[in-house]
Amino acid sequence: MTFIAKRLSNIKPSATFKIIGLVKDLKAKGVNVIGLGGGEPDFDTPDFIKEAAKTAMDNGQTKYTNVDGTPELKDAIIEKFKRDNGLEYARNEITVGTGGKQVLYNALMATLNPGDEVIIPAPYWVSYPDMVLLAEGEPVIVDCPAEAGFKMTGVQLEAAITPKTKWVILNSPSNPTGAGYSHADLKELTDVLMKHPHVWVLTDDMYEHLVYDDFKFCTVAEVEPALKDRTLTVNGVSKAYSMTGWRIGYAGGPAELIKAMSKIQGQSTSNPSSISQAAATEALNGDQSFMKPWIEAFAGRRDLVVKMLNDCEGIDCPNPEGAFYVYPSCAGLMGKTTPDGKTLETDEDFVSYLLESEGVACVHGAAFGLSPHFRISYATSEEALTKACERIQKACAALSGQARAVA
Repeated sequence: MTFIAKRLSNIKPSATFKIIGLVKDLKAKGVNVIGLGGGEPDFDTPDFIKEAAKTAMDNGQTKYTNVDGTPELKDAIIEKFKRDNGLEYARNEITVGTGGKQVLYNALMATLNPGDEVIIPAPYWVSYPDMVLLAEGEPVIVDCPAEAGFKMTGVQLEAAITPKTKWVILNSPSNPTGAGYSHADLKELTDVLMKHPHVWVLTDDMYEHLVYDDFKFCTVAEVEPALKDRTLTVNGVSKAYSMTGWRIGYAGGPAELIKAMSKIQGQSTSNPSSISQAAATEALNGDQSFMKPWIEAFAGRRDLVVKMLNDCEGIDCPNPEGAFYVYPSCAGLMGKTTPDGKTLETDEDFVSYLLESEGVACVHGAAFGLSPHFRISYATSEEALTKACERIQKACAALSGQARAVA
């Protein structure tokens, strides 16, 4: 009899962190590899935020805080929701966790009973289904192909809802596709949700500020205020403020849910780092103008990567509205043969080929629930992206044979 809990047999290690670790190992061995698998900005945390952390340490703010966040940070989050999203929350409707991932996990652990269903549009962030499974819920995956902009429709949502449905998870802009739900897109979904009062909404807005061109971000409770009492609006400082390592995520939601989530956190990690909370408070309250050049840089990188990938025979790369990912199709390469005589049967075969032949590390689409695709993060320099895309072009050109039709 194994010592390890049976529930762990239902989940997989994070594919993205596996790639990040592999790239670090290869680089340590001197291998010339370009890692495009990581989901974090390459910019440094702004100086004014780092200074706030130093000041907090100098002032002795190195002790335990309230389990789910300091009053100062909660007030900054309240102001952020009001300023950016037109949402009003009280302190007891705000929770702070050790990254957005913990906030999501707490919510699912606090609410799911065995057999409860959670609707998850695919492609999805790799952790959503596994978190649901750990909480003894049932992920209900809704395929959202490129032809639909990688977005779930109202018809699909209606068809997926059952009496067992407890949550629907929405992520906009999306990891892994960068697809963003417009106001009209969300209104189509909220109209369906208004007919099903037993279904709650967990909206992951982590990439809220990283949007391009004329796309306007909005969130569910903003689009349909009547859903606010059954919506958990999740966000954090990791992506927009380049604070991935500081580990601060937060959410606004109904007080009863927030209290239950705090109970989970109180018996697991307790409070997030006091120093990180002080830094996050300054991030939310401080001058936001530093984001503009970052967003411009990301948009330029996106345009570069989309063009170079679409110049590859057999690859089709949509143009995303936000985040810092592209999610190209490699369907046009399936069935082709590598110079070593291997046939590409899956997107995992393709990304393995890229890594082995050209030293480019990406994440295969099956990890995100929709194949045959692969995810590239363009949160790195234009020089590295150019070299990586040139290597991908070379790898595609080296393939032989005819592609087969993909169902």
